[in-house]
Amino acid sequence: MLQDVLRAENLCAPSGGATSVRRRHATGRIIAAACALTLPALRVKATPGMRIVAVGGAITETLFALGATADVVGVDTTSSYPAEVRKLPNVGYMRTLSAEGVFALSPTHLIVTEDAGPPAVLRQLIDAGVKIHTLSAGNRYEGVLERTASIAGLIGHQARAQALLAGLKRDWLASTEQVKALRAMNERRLGGRTLSVMFVMSHSLSQVLVAGDDTAADSMLSYIGAVNPLKRQFKGLKALSSESAMVAAPDVILVTQQGLQAAGGVAGVLRLPGLADTPAGRARRVVAMDAPLLLGFGPRLPLAVRQLAEQCANALAHPVLGTMAGKVGAT
Repeated sequence: MLQDVLRAENLCAPSGGATSVRRRHATGRIIAAACALTLPALRVKATPGMRIVAVGGAITETLFALGATADVVGVDTTSSYPAEVRKLPNVGYMRTLSAEGVFALSPTHLIVTEDAGPPAVLRQLIDAGVKIHTLSAGNRYEGVLERTASIAGLIGHQARAQALLAGLKRDWLASTEQVKALRAMNERRLGGRTLSVMFVMSHSLSQVLVAGDDTAADSMLSYIGAVNPLKRQFKGLKALSSESAMVAAPDVILVTQQGLQAAGGVAGVLRLPGLADTPAGRARRVVAMDAPLLLGFGPRLPLAVRQLAEQCANALAHPVLGTMAGKVGAT
């Protein structure tokens, strides 16, 4: 099976741009399928002395929320919450894991997202006896619940999971009710029209991307009742151009706090291709949120949805101030 995975990886080798993004997603799904077929089922009682390396911010957050703090011996660069995670050894970026870095932690289990790689490293780990478990939430609330239950089954913390899941469901209902009220307020301000929000990923100014369909950003926008103006244009992420910005004509521009910092603030964001000439750019309606919170789809999803809805509504009423609320806490 792993040989088939490696052959598939060669066929899906990235060549740049949106095509490479789609190919990497496809490769992740192939790896996930291979691991699902070759590894034990998740719903087993954890054995004593578990040593877990968590790859993926949402997976790490879930493990800590379930009380598995002592079992996690390493994380990847996308894992930054809760704060104590930053004190753990880091095994690198999820797509470019180092076998040596993982082996140095003597893990018994590697819990990863479907984006983890490269396949050759995963093969080395499997051959060495490390149990790899690949999970995905599919950028959906229901997926967060399923992944939480799966991780709880793996580590034997089902009782803790019941309380966590009950809290998630309660917070989700509260958030959706608040979103309804804010959406109605936005539509009144826009004369009955639905709020349009374009997500811009500007962590690296050499490759600024915008989100289309089948992305975490698109799912988040749907949860706050906003329209992603590029949803019907393409899937995945695509390089920002003046033309795409003109087609989108968003009411609000959404970025991450990390991207806002990389761009040099709101003024820097509006200097990116075409953004200054959009309705959002002319009114300086730029909203920023912490990337792991906004795009992670972890246990804080209800909080992320509520804060995104609040900040977009605030930006619509008070341009520029939307970014001030972007400095969210981690509670």
